[in-house]
Amino acid sequence: MSTTLILSLIGAVVALLLLTQLPHLIGLVVISDRKIGIVNKKFGPSLGASHIIACNGEAGIQAKVLTTGWHFGLVPWKYSVEKVDLISVPDGEIALVIAQDGEPMPSSRILGDYVPCENFTDAAAFLTGGGKKGQQIAKLRPGLHRINTRQFRVITSQNAKDFGVDARQLRVLTIPAEHIGIVTTNDGKPLPLDLTAPGGVTIAGDVVDGHSSFQDEQSFINAGGFRGLQEEVILPGTWGINPWFATVEVVPMFEIPAASVGIVNSYTGEIGADVSGVEFKHGHLVTNGKRGIWITGINPGLYPFNVRTKDIKIVPTSNFVLNWSSEVGEHKLDACLDPIHLRSSDGFETILEVRQIIHVPYDVAAKLIAQFGDINALVKNVLEPLVSNYFRNVAQGRTVLEFLNSRKERQEEATEYIRQQLLEFNINGVQTMIGDIQLPEALMQTLQDRKIAEESSATVQMQRDLAVQRQDLERANAVADQQRELVTSEQRVLIARQDAEGLQVRTEAEGKATETQAKYAGQAKLASATNEAEAITKLAAATSSRILQEGEAEAKVIQKKTEAIGQGNYAAIEVAGRLSTSNLKLVPDIMFGAGAAGSDPTSALLQMMASTMLKGAAAGTASAPPAVV
Repeated sequence: MSTTLILSLIGAVVALLLLTQLPHLIGLVVISDRKIGIVNKKFGPSLGASHIIACNGEAGIQAKVLTTGWHFGLVPWKYSVEKVDLISVPDGEIALVIAQDGEPMPSSRILGDYVPCENFTDAAAFLTGGGKKGQQIAKLRPGLHRINTRQFRVITSQNAKDFGVDARQLRVLTIPAEHIGIVTTNDGKPLPLDLTAPGGVTIAGDVVDGHSSFQDEQSFINAGGFRGLQEEVILPGTWGINPWFATVEVVPMFEIPAASVGIVNSYTGEIGADVSGVEFKHGHLVTNGKRGIWITGINPGLYPFNVRTKDIKIVPTSNFVLNWSSEVGEHKLDACLDPIHLRSSDGFETILEVRQIIHVPYDVAAKLIAQFGDINALVKNVLEPLVSNYFRNVAQGRTVLEFLNSRKERQEEATEYIRQQLLEFNINGVQTMIGDIQLPEALMQTLQDRKIAEESSATVQMQRDLAVQRQDLERANAVADQQRELVTSEQRVLIARQDAEGLQVRTEAEGKATETQAKYAGQAKLASATNEAEAITKLAAATSSRILQEGEAEAKVIQKKTEAIGQGNYAAIEVAGRLSTSNLKLVPDIMFGAGAAGSDPTSALLQMMASTMLKGAAAGTASAPPAVV
């Protein structure tokens, strides 16, 4: 191998080595997109034991990071570079930051104050600006962030579990419609002492301005905000709040229903003077907005009341019903009421159900709350003993049956008595109503037996009355039958009388006719032959006149009989009379048929022949054969 070739090969190797090692020789570091470079300086002044991040060229992790691009001078023997991913915070979330280096955290604080450092991308600015070591009050919003992860530990939803953080806390807070957020801050000034407040400590921090509903946490601190429960609430919307700084309880807005009034007892605010008046001795009422019970009630509606700093009592302003029974009213104010146990003067125990209608005027509601605390206490401490004791006292002076039979009077008296008693509290007792009365079982059985006996007695009396009525009816029927016979007899007498009168009329008519006929006959004989035809004519006329007169007389008789006994009765009597004077045989001489003696045809024929012979012998002549059926 020639020397030239060897030199060429050596040159190529050297060139290759120079090409591959040149970046290291000149300290070239290339940072790609979505990456940063964290530089560790191997040689330099010492940082000391209290710091781990170098800002002024000290040996160790450098505050400044390498961004996307080519970087020279970072020779391997002096620097090492760690390439890490950018911090990504998803939409709808936030990220929390813990500073690994910085000044010590004051004992009065749990979060480091905000330091201008380009959202923690400028670690040097953070450290030189007084940034505190530990959890930071500022947070990261959605996007990509070039953060030195050796200086800042960033907690996102992806790694929250590694830091003991609930990933749900890193979501942007959403408060739905008709809800509010009650805030409790974990950082700020301690709540001041207040000997007038419950427990001697202010219950909630005063409202401070300029922190954008607790989203600008540092502005809250700078404005003097207090640590703990806050008077201010967060309204519906989307809010990015550092969960290390504050916790938010989402609750529905407070609803005051229709036909009611809300009485507010505020635990915060300036102490208000009593405005209830000198006549009211049961508590203090203050102007709305002050600490204490507000004198003016809140009308129906939805309100963003902080229910941790205010107690709102609902007072019905419409008529409401309290039931001393197992039934519970709409307002559930009578849930503590039971049926009333009574003991009567005759020793029986009775269970009574009562219904009381109450009305609380609008302008009285605040005073009732100041006096009793709430309507439930009014029902339990006033109405329950008032109503129960009234009926117990009344029952002790009467027997069970007296109380039961005077139910209406007892109800009216109770209504008036309870109305008068409630007027002392400015409450209207509208009406008291007695419900079901449960009598003792033994008494119920006695009353039932008595009722059954009464009903049995009434039934016997009714049967006796019916028997008497039947006797009266039979007596009336007997009289009616006798009356019918009497009428029949009277009718017969009347018919006989009419027959006699008819006979007289006919006799007179016949006499007149005979006289007339004789007269005309004599005249006919004396007349000449020439007048014989005229005499015959007159005789015919006389005969016709006689027949006419007889017919008219007969018609008058028939008319009188008909008027006396009725047309139907007269016809029946005439038919019977005509049959009696006729020669018709209404009853046969010989009968034969099924079941009769001698009913066979031979016996019947012999009987007929014997009958004919006997009649012929008696009459001396042959007679017609007897009728046979």
